[in-house]
Amino acid sequence: MTVALEALVVSAAPPNWSGAQYAGNVDVVWYWAQVHITYTVIALALGCAVALPLSYLAHRVPRAYPPLLAITNALYAIPSIAMFVLLAPALGFTNDRPVIVAMAIYSLVILVRNLVESLRSIPPAVTDAAVAMGIGPFRRFVTVELPMAAPGIIAGLRVATVSTISLISVGAVVGRGGLGRLFDDGFQRRITEELVAGLVAIVVLAMLADLLLVLVGRLLTPWLRAGDAPRTRGATT
Repeated sequence: MTVALEALVVSAAPPNWSGAQYAGNVDVVWYWAQVHITYTVIALALGCAVALPLSYLAHRVPRAYPPLLAITNALYAIPSIAMFVLLAPALGFTNDRPVIVAMAIYSLVILVRNLVESLRSIPPAVTDAAVAMGIGPFRRFVTVELPMAAPGIIAGLRVATVSTISLISVGAVVGRGGLGRLFDDGFQRRITEELVAGLVAIVVLAMLADLLLVLVGRLLTPWLRAGDAPRTRGATT
């Protein structure tokens, strides 16, 4: 896993912020934005890969849900710096892998809860019809329940994405963390412009990611748009 993470991380030599101005430093912001995006995608992919089977288990075995939720909540309650320290011996002290894995762990409390609750909100008539058609549990989960739960899943993914984008910057405390490094460097060198650039870039990145997921959600749930159409026409007549 660690080799795969390192292969996906931007490996070019980072440019340095020059002077107390924004002009001429766009390449610095863009470089760390790419790193930030890369870390966010990897962390969310890892989080989803773990959350999906856990949510399937919790959905099929309801008594497993409370302890699973308690564990994810407990992990989320661990301070980020402490989490980095706990993960560093296994993942390395001189790379960003502890930050990435920590963000994946933090995303579980959001992803698991939203996935399970979205699955529970599916009308029983839908699953009963699938059972009557002879569709097995796993196939029903993939072809019926997950698509029906898509709106809730996308909502949870939006929260997890924005949370991950903001939390990755905390890695600046240990000299890591994508755009957070602008905070660390700007603070150490007392360059306000660098601090502001990092902050604005994180906010813009979070907003763009949220908008992208909204569009993806609309594409994955065409039946919701189709259901809204008659109401829209009725309101304009």
